[in-house]
Amino acid sequence: MRIAIAGMAIESCTFSPLITTLGDFTLWRESDLLARYPFLAAYSDVTFVPLLAAGALPGGVVAHAAYQQMTDEILHGLARLGPFQGVYLDMHGAMAVEGLDDAEADFFAAVRAVAGREALLSASYDLHGNVSEQIMRELDLLTAYRTAPHTDVEETRARAVRLLVDCLRAGIRPHTAFVPIPALFSGEQTMTTVEPGQRVYADVEAQAQPPDVLDASLLVGYVWADQPRVGASAVACGMDAVATRAAAARLAQSYWDARASFTFPMPAASVDRCIEQAMQATDVPVFISDAGDNVTAGAPGDVPYVLERLLAHGVARAVVASLVDPAAVAACEAAGVGAQVAVALGGKLDRANGRPLQVTGTVEACTAADGNHRAVLRVGGVAVILTAQREAFTLLGQFRRLGIEPTGEPLIVVKLGYLFPELQPVAAQSLLALSPGIVTPDVTALVYHRVRRPSFPLDQHMAWQPTPRLITYDGL
Repeated sequence: MRIAIAGMAIESCTFSPLITTLGDFTLWRESDLLARYPFLAAYSDVTFVPLLAAGALPGGVVAHAAYQQMTDEILHGLARLGPFQGVYLDMHGAMAVEGLDDAEADFFAAVRAVAGREALLSASYDLHGNVSEQIMRELDLLTAYRTAPHTDVEETRARAVRLLVDCLRAGIRPHTAFVPIPALFSGEQTMTTVEPGQRVYADVEAQAQPPDVLDASLLVGYVWADQPRVGASAVACGMDAVATRAAAARLAQSYWDARASFTFPMPAASVDRCIEQAMQATDVPVFISDAGDNVTAGAPGDVPYVLERLLAHGVARAVVASLVDPAAVAACEAAGVGAQVAVALGGKLDRANGRPLQVTGTVEACTAADGNHRAVLRVGGVAVILTAQREAFTLLGQFRRLGIEPTGEPLIVVKLGYLFPELQPVAAQSLLALSPGIVTPDVTALVYHRVRRPSFPLDQHMAWQPTPRLITYDGL
């Protein structure tokens, strides 16, 4: 049994002024690619052939030339090294490409054309992926994360491979059922660690009752893209058509029934109000999420508005992680640690939501690692982490490598939405700042032109019932 491994993973914000190029992707090939999946060692009777997997920090629309180059390499590998009985596709599910309305559907169709109709295609998705009927008509299996914040990434990848191998060994091709759900919620509103997400997602795994229903997934979708496929969806695959349809319908109905309860799980307010609350807090550290400029949702990460407000409030001590500004980093490096520099911070990428902020500060650190240059500039009481390339500060080690101990800071601003698993236990309090930016978590503030309507909460009083679309093994 021979299975090819490939993938292309990114969240693409169509509201972003950025274009994602090939250089923004990390590319894995050969042994480096196989090393990402230690669970493959359990399959002694399967030969896994690595082609190409690509992954990038959420950002803007992918340049078509970059997408085509990666796709061509994968297709060339499929043709040259085949035939394959199966293909495992490690995806995210929210990629936007110049000139394409449904990039994943285009990619899967191209893979299918080379791999052949007899091969089985299995994909793992982020639960913030967007699914379409075209995607489901190309795939035989799709399974998605069941946690947000994501703690089951490897588990989901392993499940996608296990489902693929099990089907190949048994010589079966499952039916798939797909229910697009007309609901648009941000990741901050649909965390699975709090209600109602916790309750809704607790039922996902229970829907899988092999062999009738092999697997089921519930996807929140990625809302910062203005495309027809954007929104939530329920997916199931199995050998019994009726049971598979019913499983997808149950998940879709459960999500829809909970729609009025999806809200922010932490206090959400204006930037000024969040700063005021943080300054009054007795339990520290307090984390403020600069949600409008959240780089893990695809924002540029250079809006200095929260920094401006911290300085205006005269905050005695705080950390801002981070602002992307290669010119400012270079100025800090040229001046050296201990020197004073005057720089205009940010406002160079997302000019619609931020303007450069002129500051004078003292350079406290300069580092270069992992292909990125970083500096810490102390402006008044605020330690501003500057990066030459966009970076999401989600791990404690990222702060510590710059000489900052997060547990010892009273206030930390991060350009995230919800806090990632390593930061959450450290935070005595977490606040969501509804700050200026292209990825505001309040979807009613976004200007959509092409999403499906009606969709909740854009259309508050709409009625809806799940109608599963069944795709049989023969594609009909």
